[in-house]
Amino acid sequence: MRIETEGLVIKVTDTGESDRLVTILTRDCGVIRAFANGAKKLKSRFQSATQPMSFSRFSLYQNRDSYTIDSAQGIALFFGLREDITLLSLAQYLCELTAFAAAGERDDSCAQLLRLLLNSLHLLAKQKKPSLMVKAATEFKLLCLCGYMPDLTACAACKSPQLDGDFVRWDLNGGTLHCAACGGGGVQIGMGVLAALRHICAAPLEKCYSFTLPEPSLRALGEAAEQYSRTQLQQDFATLAFYKALL
Repeated sequence: MRIETEGLVIKVTDTGESDRLVTILTRDCGVIRAFANGAKKLKSRFQSATQPMSFSRFSLYQNRDSYTIDSAQGIALFFGLREDITLLSLAQYLCELTAFAAAGERDDSCAQLLRLLLNSLHLLAKQKKPSLMVKAATEFKLLCLCGYMPDLTACAACKSPQLDGDFVRWDLNGGTLHCAACGGGGVQIGMGVLAALRHICAAPLEKCYSFTLPEPSLRALGEAAEQYSRTQLQQDFATLAFYKALL
């Protein structure tokens, strides 16, 4: 069966001297793995379109559970990412995180994840937003889309939506809040960070990066989002370790 789709290459594995096995987050077929025969050859007609972080239009043949790429045409290749090793490593981490979280997701959920990841790569490549903001917002929104949305509406103990004080406690395991008066476990986050988390949760994909925080709060947001991701997914990522080593 022949399939026409658009998708982002989120992982590439070399097979043999000239072939690739690519993992593609597609718009309408979920996450698929496809063989790109001869893609490593300099004269291959789809060499660039099957590189990591290439958003391309694919024509594929499906044979039971495997796919083979017949043709591929690049739509967006995000060349700006390849000019900065730190941005490139961050983009690779976001791709690996998405690939892990998207495994087993429905096709309609994968379409949203694709939009989110494309937005983040565009912002990184064009350097339109601070990279710390893009990382935190992408991590947290991705978890929300995959069913890990926390309850940030009120204190889990006293049930009050009025969270007075300078900080709250965020239980990373249960995803709940505790106001300063009730105490409780979890990480301490300021009210500005909480407002940003609430915004990312509720905003449509194209608006989830539309907020501002001072540098210290932005770093606190990044730490909170990363810790929540690690707690909920129970997975460490080599690309994240490499990115943080560069910093």
